Amino acid sequence: MAESKRVERPLSPFMIGQYYRPQITSISSILTRITGNALAVSAILAVWWLMAATGTPEHFEAVNWFMTSFIGDVIFTLTTLGIWYHYLAGMRHLYFDSGRGLELETAEKLGIACMIGSVVLTLLTIIIV
Repeated sequence: MAESKRVERPLSPFMIGQYYRPQITSISSILTRITGNALAVSAILAVWWLMAATGTPEHFEAVNWFMTSFIGDVIFTLTTLGIWYHYLAGMRHLYFDSGRGLELETAEKLGIACMIGSVVLTLLTIIIV
């Protein structure tokens, strides 16, 4: 029997970089997953804050200090960005589910629109609120 020649192939999780060029569609998909998970963590922080409000004044003061500090402001700003991005990506997927926008050029434009739109809507939210 003939010996097979072993082919050196990259492992799939490590393809980004030398072997794989990230595309807008893949970045958009990854951002949707990241924002979904980040929103779950943000929800836990918000519940922690609300639960602290029902506890002792000392406990609430400690949690409230953290939530209203610079770090809390950054967390809630990123949460707002995540909410808007996740919302726009969901709308994009509903559009895809209708069978429209599936061409590569359109999908890339919609991915860029989600990214830009989420930043603009976050800034508008910060300005208005």
